[in-house]
Amino acid sequence: MKGIVLAGGTGSRLWPITFGLSKQLLPVYDKPMIFYPISTLMLAGIREILIITTPEDQYSFKKLLGDGSNYGIELSFEIQEHPKGIAEAFIIGEKFINKEPVALILGDNIFYGVGLGRQLQNTEPILGARVFAAKVSDPQRYGVIELDPHGNPRSIEEKPSHPKSNLAVTGLYFYDSEVTDIAKSLKPSSRDELEITGVNQEYLKSEQLQVNIMERGTVWLDTGTVDSLHAAGTYVKVIEDRQGMKIGCLEEIAWRNGWVTDSQLKERASQYGSSPYKEYLL
Repeated sequence: MKGIVLAGGTGSRLWPITFGLSKQLLPVYDKPMIFYPISTLMLAGIREILIITTPEDQYSFKKLLGDGSNYGIELSFEIQEHPKGIAEAFIIGEKFINKEPVALILGDNIFYGVGLGRQLQNTEPILGARVFAAKVSDPQRYGVIELDPHGNPRSIEEKPSHPKSNLAVTGLYFYDSEVTDIAKSLKPSSRDELEITGVNQEYLKSEQLQVNIMERGTVWLDTGTVDSLHAAGTYVKVIEDRQGMKIGCLEEIAWRNGWVTDSQLKERASQYGSSPYKEYLL
């Protein structure tokens, strides 16, 4: 399975912070935001990853991440000229996807929890689509999924005024090789965007949509607002200080997965100067 991180958009909910800097390059405590969604894909065992950015920000992402070899992965880059919706990622990444299954994660989403990698690696779809849902207190902000008494999806609505449940579809999606053709068939919404909910509804119509409710103890954070960005940074700091282990550390995940050697990890650590991040890797 291949992976896509959608790191475009204007970050308008964070203005003026993001006037001159991509939202996904902002710090979430001790790491750039983009590290966290990449780490989620790596925990799922995905090593070929496409980063989709705005035209003006792509250089900064390439400078930060390189070709991915420091993390035992292969990174590619594409541009989203204008924010035309999440589903456009599959059209932009059509050549990269190359008719293979693909996972998409939003660049401002953070997932953390015991056994997260196991949850993701055990749910790779062979046919159809799989979305991950989480219970939230403000479902009207998200795509909301309604389940029948047997736990099967009944409906999905984008930011409904009167949500039918408190289950929000998170910014992590697994799809089979048909997703690009489905995205191409969508008509723009009233927001002039290709909505990811539209993709999920097409899979729902053909009874090929599966829903995984995140296990209790798994944390999903959307860092798109000032308050949520601050809360995410505080959460990461508290967990790391308490446990002595980092969240979203790409080099550590690569090393534990056997994708980089001890010597490669030491070489990478040496590039971080005298920072605490270097000491952690050593």
